[in-house]
Amino acid sequence: MEYVPALARWLHFMAGVMWIGLLYYFNFVQADAMKAAQADGTAAGISKHVAPRALLYFRWSAVVTWLAGAALLGANFFQAFGLQGTYAVIGVGAWLGTIMLFNVWVLIWPNQKKILGIVQATDEEKNKARRMAFLASRTNTMLSIPMLFFMAAGAHAALFFG
Repeated sequence: MEYVPALARWLHFMAGVMWIGLLYYFNFVQADAMKAAQADGTAAGISKHVAPRALLYFRWSAVVTWLAGAALLGANFFQAFGLQGTYAVIGVGAWLGTIMLFNVWVLIWPNQKKILGIVQATDEEKNKARRMAFLASRTNTMLSIPMLFFMAAGAHAALFFG
C-alpha cells in the first residue's frame, strides 16, 4: 500500500511539471511567436499543428496533477480544502491549483477552440475569446507562483515556517 502514495507523488510532480511548463510556454514563448508568425503569414503551422497538441497535454496534465494531488491528500483532503490545522498551508496551494484547473477547462479551453477554429465563431466572438483566454492564462501564470510556494511549503513546512 505504500506504493500508492509514492506513485501519486511522482505522478503529481511529473504532471505538474508538464502543466506549469506548458503554461509558461504559452505565456512566454507562443504568445509572442504567434504575433510574429501572423505578421509574416506563417501562423498556420503553430495554430494548426502545435497549439492544439500543446493544449491537449496542457489540459489533461492539469487534471492528472489535480487528481494525483487529491490522492496524496487522501483522508486529509477535507482538512486541506477547509484550511484546517497543519493542512492549511498545503490547502492554500490546493485551492490555487483548483482555481487554475477551473480556468483551464472553463475559460481557456472553450475560448481556444474558437480561436483555433475547432468551434465555429465569428470574428467578434474570436476577438472576445482571445481576450478571455489571454486573461485566464495570465491569471494562471500569476497564480502559479504562490501555488508553487504553498505546495513546497506544505511538504517542507519546517523549512518555511520553523
